[in-house]
Amino acid sequence: MRRQAVESSVLRSVGYDRERETLEIEFQPGGRIYQYFGVPEEVYRELLAAPSLGQYFNEKIKGAYPYVRVSRR
Repeated sequence: MRRQAVESSVLRSVGYDRERETLEIEFQPGGRIYQYFGVPEEVYRELLAAPSLGQYFNEKIKGAYPYVRVSRR
């Protein structure tokens, strides 16, 4: 999945697969990559537009969607 770099102290890059409703996030530090399933495109767009991506992630995504770690880097 293609991710785009973002300006955040928590997230390094974010990608989204519209057909699968899968959100992929690379965290910093360390570059851990997780995929979150069943995420509506609206949530992805709101994440990118949020004043604080880390805060939006913690409030709206973390714990709300099933996920899997896909890379440890």
